[in-house]
Amino acid sequence: MAREKPEAAGDAEATPELSYREQLDFLNPIAQPLASRKLTRKLYKCIRKAAKHKQLRRGVKEVQKFINKGEKGITVLAGDTLPIDVYCHIPIMCEDMSLPYAYVPSKFDLGAAAGSKRPTCVIMIKPHEDYQETYDECLEEVSALPLPL
Repeated sequence: MAREKPEAAGDAEATPELSYREQLDFLNPIAQPLASRKLTRKLYKCIRKAAKHKQLRRGVKEVQKFINKGEKGITVLAGDTLPIDVYCHIPIMCEDMSLPYAYVPSKFDLGAAAGSKRPTCVIMIKPHEDYQETYDECLEEVSALPLPL
C-alpha cells in the first residue's frame, strides 16, 4: 500500500491529483491533530508565501535543530510519512516548547507548497511581516485544534 502512492506520483501527468478524502486513506495512526481541508489549504498558502521570503525550515533535521534552539513558528507534518519513526519525536518536541503543530494529509503536496519537487515530511513556518495576516490566521486555527491524549 505504501509503495503505490510514490509510483503514482511519478506519473503526475498521467494520473489526476488525489482529493483530500483519497489522501486520508494513506494517513499514519499518529497523524493527530489533522488539519481540515480548509485549514490545509490555508497552511499551503502560508507555506507558499513563506517560501518566497525564505522563512521556512524544511526537513526533520533542520526543524528539530531550530525547535531545540527555541525558534518560534508553526510546525506542519505530513500524515502519510513512512516509517513513522522518522519524525514521531517532532510533535513531542513541539509540545515541550509550546509550539503549535498540525498534520496535513500529503508529503507530496507539502513539498510542492514549499516550492520543491521532492516530498517533504516536516516544515516549520516562521512569522514574517509580509504575510503576517495569513500566518496569524493559521496560527489561531492550528492552536485551536485538540491535541492527542
